[in-house]
Amino acid sequence: MQRLPGLIACEHCDSVYRRRPLGRHEVAHCERCAAVLYRSTWLALDPWLALTIAAAVTFVIANVCPVIRISLDGRHNDTTLWRSALALSHGAAAPIALPAALAIIIVPSLQIMLLGWVLAFARARRRAPAFAPVMRVLALLRPWSMIEVGMLGILVASIKLSDLVQVVAGAGLWANAALMVLVTLIASRDTRPLWDWTESGGPAAVDSA
Repeated sequence: MQRLPGLIACEHCDSVYRRRPLGRHEVAHCERCAAVLYRSTWLALDPWLALTIAAAVTFVIANVCPVIRISLDGRHNDTTLWRSALALSHGAAAPIALPAALAIIIVPSLQIMLLGWVLAFARARRRAPAFAPVMRVLALLRPWSMIEVGMLGILVASIKLSDLVQVVAGAGLWANAALMVLVTLIASRDTRPLWDWTESGGPAAVDSA
């Protein structure tokens, strides 16, 4: 399918519009169905890539380091996100183990890796291999990243456990808090301009974003 730079089609009614620069906090809507076409953003390509790399490092810390440490009568037990997901797979909570792992571990990891893949090539003024399928997957993954829900669950569990045992926040918990912010920043950015940036291949197309 041939792409026409500077034009954007509504995903809901297929109306086609010419893309125009937006001011800060402005949103472009479809005149026919009022759906959101695109939004203004402060995040250009270089900061976007830098935040994605930071999110990758933070993700490793969040999944390797303990989230909380429980102490009782001199005995200690640490738990990570992966151990928590595995613990849910046993007993009555087994049906929610896979959705929990998808929402707080697998989906965010895919978002970070795929964004890093396309942004690294876009920084080199090139379109990444498998660019179109990757962009479609990123669009599908966006509603399923729920790190903030996982954080809320960890906090609620920590508060309830604190009445019975000593609970200490681990490095994984702080890394998850930072990751929640980073993933929100990089995943909420409209990815559609990447089609134009990598198609035109010129420095002006990237720097003007």
